[in-house]
Amino acid sequence: MVNCCGLVSEKNEPVPLKSISVELQVRDHVASVSSCLQYVNEEERPLEAVFVFPLPADAAVCHFSARIGEQEIVAEVQDKQSARDQYDDAVSSGQQAFLLEESEESSDVFKLSVGCLSPGQKASITIVYIIELSVQADDALRFCLPAVLNPRYTPAVSAAGVPEVSSASVIPYTLSLSVEVRSSDRISKLESSCPLDPLEFLDAQHTHATVNLTAGHRFDKDVELFLYYENSHQPSAVVEAGASAAPSGSLMGDPALMISLYPEFPADVMSSLASRGEFIFVVDRSGSMDCQMHHGNDAQMRIESARDTLLLLLKSLPMGCYFNIYGFGSHFESFFPQSVVYSEDTMEEALKRVKSMSADMGGTEILQPLKHIYSQPCYPDHPRQLFIFTDGEVWNTKEVLDLVKSHVYSHRCFSFGIGEGASTALITGMAREGSGHAQFITGTDRMQPKVMQSLRFALQPAVDNISVDWTVPEGVTVDMLSPSINTLFQGQRALIYAQIKGQSSGKKEGAVTVKYKLKDQPVTNQLQFTLQPTEDTGLTIHRLAARSVIRSLELEERAEGADAENVRKRIVELSVQAGVSSAHTAFIGINKDHNQTVKGPLLQRRVPVARMVVQRARPMALQMDFDSTMHYSMASSNSMIECDDESDQKAEPLKDPVLQLVSLQKATGCWELNASLAAVFGKTEDEVNNQKTAQVDGSVWATVLALIWLYAFKSDQQVEWQFVAMKAASWVRSQKPDSLSQCVCDGNALLGCQVTEDMLGI
Repeated sequence: MVNCCGLVSEKNEPVPLKSISVELQVRDHVASVSSCLQYVNEEERPLEAVFVFPLPADAAVCHFSARIGEQEIVAEVQDKQSARDQYDDAVSSGQQAFLLEESEESSDVFKLSVGCLSPGQKASITIVYIIELSVQADDALRFCLPAVLNPRYTPAVSAAGVPEVSSASVIPYTLSLSVEVRSSDRISKLESSCPLDPLEFLDAQHTHATVNLTAGHRFDKDVELFLYYENSHQPSAVVEAGASAAPSGSLMGDPALMISLYPEFPADVMSSLASRGEFIFVVDRSGSMDCQMHHGNDAQMRIESARDTLLLLLKSLPMGCYFNIYGFGSHFESFFPQSVVYSEDTMEEALKRVKSMSADMGGTEILQPLKHIYSQPCYPDHPRQLFIFTDGEVWNTKEVLDLVKSHVYSHRCFSFGIGEGASTALITGMAREGSGHAQFITGTDRMQPKVMQSLRFALQPAVDNISVDWTVPEGVTVDMLSPSINTLFQGQRALIYAQIKGQSSGKKEGAVTVKYKLKDQPVTNQLQFTLQPTEDTGLTIHRLAARSVIRSLELEERAEGADAENVRKRIVELSVQAGVSSAHTAFIGINKDHNQTVKGPLLQRRVPVARMVVQRARPMALQMDFDSTMHYSMASSNSMIECDDESDQKAEPLKDPVLQLVSLQKATGCWELNASLAAVFGKTEDEVNNQKTAQVDGSVWATVLALIWLYAFKSDQQVEWQFVAMKAASWVRSQKPDSLSQCVCDGNALLGCQVTEDMLGI
């Protein structure tokens, strides 16, 4: 493979990529994304352009083509090494060729090579991928078009890595985006992190709508879309006809089925969250965490937001559980040698250390702290819950995921991607393999509400003995293509892909039944579906199913004792058959009808993407191309993180009043009556004391006031303080105070509000 050593400089050298045009088509909760990249060779010599860019980790890339003039070259999926050899042969002989390949280290990084563009020649490259839209805390469906690719830290001793990426302070190409949504459900609204034109409904039922990204957008940050349906928790089933050209009995030849379930747990089980568990918080303290959360004037630094979140988490834990906090970078450290019992003393000791946490630990090596955590014995009757916070800049994603998967039966893993460019392969992969839940904190998102939603999931009772049963007519069988379901969360979507084999001359209906145990209670969810294929779905479901099978096989291939060569062969066969990308295949297109070979020395140009530029201290960073040609660079020992120049001069923002109140709460859930607490209410200590009924204890009075203030003035942040309030209400009930009704009445009078005892839960 040609060693692409030329980087686009910040001088006036022309950049071959001029624009990206994206068409997004959404059907219910599945999106098809078509990206058209316009290249122009403005140089006086033949050109090879190389573009390394991010895609969502769970995307199934299913089409790659190039148009030069009136001629279209549609690429084929082939074994990766064979595709590379053909590309090299074509380019070296002066032919036009196009190669698209997935990184072998991380499934969310792709490399596009456009070879032998003649001087002045234009090329239009089209890439199509399909993806399931993830469900957010507020039931929105999230689509992210990633623009930012963070550099992946690679320690000096490593011999692999994701490809080197050039960067630019100003991205020299523009983005246009059009969105079309069709749904069986009524569309409520569509929001974005970027400016949009008004949403236009194309039917009276509001099930068909279009919207465009406002013109002039510079593709310098991820574009996020949030789609809201009226009945977002409606279970659904889609049957898709197989490809007529594919052999019967194959995955692509038989009908494919996609089931979407939204488990609803019994209310009595959900009303009492777990009070046991071992909670381990693992926080990225690498240099990149010293950058801002977003580009706004009020943006916190990432590490500062992580500190505030840890305060909220520590105050929300139940008494008697176990906990520990790890920080990691080039090395790692833990607050305690092993997890400790949660008490007032251990909580206060942890909070002191949280306040001094800085982004001062060099690079990003997450593997070693995870190995250390997994080596620690678990506590009986205290399920281990792992919370991992990182901006996702690691090089050995697949090795990390394999480690998490190997310990899936001893813990649940909740992961949080912080800032633009966090690796979707790492963040979603850790949650998937660790039976947990993934969240991304981007733009102006606050970290705290998303983390507290995941804490609620962690405190939900674990679901056991999950089984999936099929009821289908005689002559029909159903083969599960998805991995076995090993985790379910209240209200969160569970997806099942299956292959339907055989035919029935009679009934055309089937049913899927998911059974499980929740706190020893048997629960059953069932969904009826028709075996008749839905019209006009193309092969979307088949390709998503194939992608799911390929990902499972890639994990199996890396497992200890696996027949790697045989599994690899199965991956290549399925990838070629389904026409979707994998770690072992690539899309290759060669313009064989181009009569004239391109003559002259070939220039190489790297197309820059937006990224956070990080110069690391400590170990030497190793950067590698796909072709394993190593480029070493040593950062000086006093190198700094390159962030917004203004960030260092920014004054520290005032502390959130909710966090001020939370910081004063004791581990048991109560507050003490003092001047600091009174200040949160905008009162003096004397004013608060003078209103207190004589027979009411000071701590009870202070705790009731805190609850009234939260419910009256901070109800919009309830998801953040819900566990703090639950602990407080439980503590008040345990005190069995006299004159509690009078206490609430006096508190309302003091704070100027009207909150009832029932609202407070006391």
